[in-house]
Amino acid sequence: MKVLKQIILLLLLCFNHLPVVAQQIAFDGQVIGWTITNPGNPFQLQGGARYIPEINFNVPVGRINLGGEISLDTWGTATYVHDDSLTTHQQLKPYRAWLKFSGNRFELRAGLQKINFGSARMIRPLMWFDRLDPKDPLQLTAGVYGLLGRYYFLNNANIWIWGLYGNNETKGLEMFPSKKNSIEYGGRLQLPIPVGELAFTFHHRTADPDAMLPVPMHIDEFCPENRFAFDTKIDAVAGIWFEGALIRKQEGLLDLDNATLLNAGLDYTFNLGNGITAVGEALYYMQGEEAFRADQDILFSGISVNYPLSIIQNLSAMVFYDAFNNEFYRFINWSATFDRWSFYAIGFWNPDRYQIPGFQQETNIFSGAGLQLMAVFNY
Repeated sequence: MKVLKQIILLLLLCFNHLPVVAQQIAFDGQVIGWTITNPGNPFQLQGGARYIPEINFNVPVGRINLGGEISLDTWGTATYVHDDSLTTHQQLKPYRAWLKFSGNRFELRAGLQKINFGSARMIRPLMWFDRLDPKDPLQLTAGVYGLLGRYYFLNNANIWIWGLYGNNETKGLEMFPSKKNSIEYGGRLQLPIPVGELAFTFHHRTADPDAMLPVPMHIDEFCPENRFAFDTKIDAVAGIWFEGALIRKQEGLLDLDNATLLNAGLDYTFNLGNGITAVGEALYYMQGEEAFRADQDILFSGISVNYPLSIIQNLSAMVFYDAFNNEFYRFINWSATFDRWSFYAIGFWNPDRYQIPGFQQETNIFSGAGLQLMAVFNY
């Protein structure tokens, strides 16, 4: 919160010292309401509301653009479970708070921001700093506090460099949060190739296992962690991509110190009706005491299909398959979008234990079969 206050103060100072005529300020926002019904055993019913007000500004300063965004995330839910009490949850926190300097071939962004990359869409090895849920039509996710610089070369290559600070909760696919008030750093190099692009990514942080482990299991040590990744996308008859990530912790502090994630996917649009876009992906995850050793592993795959019914209506479906447990996760989504309003009806039919990789934080309300209705107002 201290970092957020400093960013807001800096933005206010910028407003006070720049000509009013040059400032381009936009006040936007989203108001979201939803209800989820799960008639299984036990019966569950949830109602929720979310409000994300947002201020964006852009100020040309010579050859440099000064831009920024401040937004809040406030939400509340009430969940009823049969033969149990009604439980409520609410939260108010910053959603985005960043300041950006940009030119023709570079940008520098500081503050609470979204950082994501990679071509995978449903089961992502490179989900390091975000938690974009593939079944969420709004694609909302928490951000990270940090400084991100990007430089774009004339041949379409680009390089990213970042440093993160003050992110004390787990993010992305992390099992343990980072050490409190520690600095994380990394970078990414994206290179064009004749039929697409390839990229190399690195990130270093220090994990704090004791923050998540019960007291009897405390190891009283921090875990330095390095992440290495390679990804490529080829645009041929179909779009084809591959992502691989290796996560290495300091040896000896924890069992199963190394994790390897491999993803392959493709997409293709069939010339049928208004056009059917299909995406398929498969993820293999292995964890062991040594790199590329599978003492524990997971094989997960997914298929999504999207079909525009009309200019305003859309129908999509998504199916995940857990090969080791022989279980399917199924979602179907109808949506209608108008000038300011959007409406969604999402049906789901899942196993009794909801455990899609990366989204174990979901509540039990998406276990079994049910229906979610959602309305969104944009202004």
